[in-house]
Amino acid sequence: MTDKRFFAAREAMSLGEIARRIGAILADGVDEERTLDGVAPLDAAGPRDLSFLDNPKYASVFETTRAGACIVHPRFAERAPRGLALLLSEQPYRAYAVAAQLFYPEEVVGSDTYGEKGIVHSGATVHPTARLGDEVTVEPGAVIGAGVEVGSGTVICANASLSKGCTIGKNCFIGPNTTISHAHIGDRVMLHPGVRIGQDGFGFAMGLPRHEKVPQLGRVIIQDDVEIGANSTIDRGAGPDTVIGEGTKIDNLVQIGHNVEIGRGCIVVSLTGISGSAKLGDFVVLAAQVGVTGHLTINTGAQIAARSAVLHDVPAGQQYGGVPAKPIAEWRREVVELRKLGRRKKKTESSDE
Repeated sequence: MTDKRFFAAREAMSLGEIARRIGAILADGVDEERTLDGVAPLDAAGPRDLSFLDNPKYASVFETTRAGACIVHPRFAERAPRGLALLLSEQPYRAYAVAAQLFYPEEVVGSDTYGEKGIVHSGATVHPTARLGDEVTVEPGAVIGAGVEVGSGTVICANASLSKGCTIGKNCFIGPNTTISHAHIGDRVMLHPGVRIGQDGFGFAMGLPRHEKVPQLGRVIIQDDVEIGANSTIDRGAGPDTVIGEGTKIDNLVQIGHNVEIGRGCIVVSLTGISGSAKLGDFVVLAAQVGVTGHLTINTGAQIAARSAVLHDVPAGQQYGGVPAKPIAEWRREVVELRKLGRRKKKTESSDE
């Protein structure tokens, strides 16, 4: 449920305003002046809440919901309970996401964690040469090094560390215990707790009598509107920069090696590892636990299934899966044939007994 101790909604909004802002159409007979206070799931919503239905699996819950209004695809309109105001949308989940942003805008960009926004706390350490924009929040225990630049409206949470020379854009959220070095970060970037940006890439000239460390002399460049999940790590480049493209979303516990280039609008899901010098085009999707070998290219729009190992370049727009990753249809045929082989073997063993 939405606990008001943690999530403070803005003022009530009318159904007419909501519909206009999310691109939905009010069903016939709906009072556009009626107001709502927030959003809630179908089974927990009350008369002052907005909910949504996207997955047909929950249609029976929709039929009994107590929500004041609901965003639905037109095909479900006839199943609505009496008195439920409908906002009709071809993309209910996306429309709901925008509506939730309207009620809880701070949850989109990240909010302070200590409870004193817009001030530099006396318990923080800020180097005299650091430059902070207007309305920057710096919470207790944060350390901001020499020459660091932080744009207006950015929140630096408790115990975060910004090493010398780094730049952070406007309206960013730098979560608790985050460390940033050798990095330039754009506007509206969210780094969740424990993110590590800009540490050494794993580079060694291996051999006897010892492995010689290769100095990592590049940077990390994070473009606008990127979000990086808790405890993910992005190594700085060895010479070329490591680059995360505009609008890319990275889940928790992801490891990105040195010199990696990730394009715009990519999705990288938890426990994925991307080896050094790999390149991802725009709008690539890597599902959970994918492993990507270094020095290869996954081209624009490609999608990689969970727990796959990418060993070779992937063409644009293709779906790959398996170990090693191959076109998804081929991989599925192999899985089916292996299952059949296993059943035949089991049947043969049973008949021998």
